[in-house]
Amino acid sequence: MDQADRQAPDRARGSGRARPGAGGGPARDGRTERGRQTRERIADALLSLLDDGETQFPADRVAERAGVSRRLVFHHFADMGQLQDIAIARRLDQLAAQIVPLPAEGPRETRVAALVEQRARILEWITPARLTMLRLEDPSERVEFATRQVFDFARRRLAEVFAEELDRLSGDRRADLLNGLDAVTTWGAWYHWRSSGLDPATARRTMETTVHALLAVTDLEPRPGGR
Repeated sequence: MDQADRQAPDRARGSGRARPGAGGGPARDGRTERGRQTRERIADALLSLLDDGETQFPADRVAERAGVSRRLVFHHFADMGQLQDIAIARRLDQLAAQIVPLPAEGPRETRVAALVEQRARILEWITPARLTMLRLEDPSERVEFATRQVFDFARRRLAEVFAEELDRLSGDRRADLLNGLDAVTTWGAWYHWRSSGLDPATARRTMETTVHALLAVTDLEPRPGGR
């Protein structure tokens, strides 16, 4: 996601010899690492403004929040649009880091509890950024594509975790159940419950109850092999 630091290594003046680290040595590695850390600090500064509900990200505000100069912002990023894209992509990477494998076999209660715990925790954490992204006047195609990827991944995970129940249905009925599960475990439902006054624990319990209720329709279906 970060661009490599392309600055040429410094050369000793007058002697014609490279300074220590020239040509890819430790000094160059140190500059590259400092550049990476600075880019991340600037991106995180924009994300902190986003978490505060800001929808405009002037370079001066970002630089102040990051503790760097305005000039340094534009040294590392071509423009604020590029910075915004990279910052939101960084937030999506942070989200992905919170996703751990979920059980796809075993008792339904265990699978539902594991999925709901993960979803509730992540949806609560992502809410400030999600609200700001909805208010952005012109989100970039890169951000919209990354967001769709997250939604698609979440839907595929549902199909994996509840394959046992979904496979009892076919055609439209299977698709309808998956659509319902998707609807009650994504951010829209979570935000509805939270903005209606439910605390996180109650909203999580509501999600868990709803998922169980949806999956219960498959209990009326014959088991594979007639069992």
